[in-house]
Amino acid sequence: MWILWTLVSAALFFTVLVLAVSFICFRMAFYVRREKQAEEDAKLPIPEGEEYEPYREQIINWINEIRSMPRRAVEISSHDGLRLAGYFYEYEKGAPIEILFHGYRGNAERDLSGGVARCFSLGRSALIVDQRAAGRSEGNVISFGINESLDCVEWVNYVVNNIDKDAKIIITGISMGAATVLMASAMELPENVVGVLADCGYTSSREIIKKVMRDMHLPANLFYPFVRLGAIIFGKFDPDSNSPIEAMKKTRLPVIFFHGDTDDFVPHSMSVENFEACGGEKRMVTIKGAGHGLAFPVDMEKYLFEAGDFFKDILK
Repeated sequence: MWILWTLVSAALFFTVLVLAVSFICFRMAFYVRREKQAEEDAKLPIPEGEEYEPYREQIINWINEIRSMPRRAVEISSHDGLRLAGYFYEYEKGAPIEILFHGYRGNAERDLSGGVARCFSLGRSALIVDQRAAGRSEGNVISFGINESLDCVEWVNYVVNNIDKDAKIIITGISMGAATVLMASAMELPENVVGVLADCGYTSSREIIKKVMRDMHLPANLFYPFVRLGAIIFGKFDPDSNSPIEAMKKTRLPVIFFHGDTDDFVPHSMSVENFEACGGEKRMVTIKGAGHGLAFPVDMEKYLFEAGDFFKDILK
């Protein structure tokens, strides 16, 4: 009997340990404390790091500009019942529309204010979206593009049904937002969607999470199963259920990829892998000297030319 009790006790201890480690991993990687996030969003901090300092003033100016521009607050409901929010900036009636998605633990104003300026420079309207668990949108769980890509489809449908049924739409994202639109591009979308712009996106949740763990000097292969289990049990999603690189093998849409060659968070090589996997019309644009999320401010002239040239025939 004592042997049985020992085995049961050991199994129970192991189960509790696995759940505890998985829960900690879930909280660190995927969970958002909304009260703390609200404080951070109110401050709209620029990402930390020396590479961002030369562009701090420019980013703040972009934020102030879009706050003073005419805009329409818009909302949708996600497939799982969350209220998601965004702002629509109309360049002119009938103009092509970009729907823009921000990065991990970012928000629309901080990450996408420059995107609005870029859209207007190219004669496009812009809808910037607070992804789930960010900004004015509801939710507590970031799913690295898994659920967010489904939200992207809902935002596309919103534009077609509520803004312009004939609009030509480009879905655009930066970092995790790029992963979001790349995965969405292989889903069932209206014909209105004519292309994708993906800025510094990763190949898969698995690979970027493992890369960050290695940066933290943690054994990535050992800990990733706990991260995945935490997402499945506590976040109700599987980070391995979809990926940008798999979506690229299926997408029918033209895709332009941007990435800085000095990005030390999401390696430039990940965009190259996504580009190589893409079976349709595509272009890879490398911005020299640009860190993570900084391709546009580092070389606005090149970015505008490439983003305009790639879509010029598609948007006619």
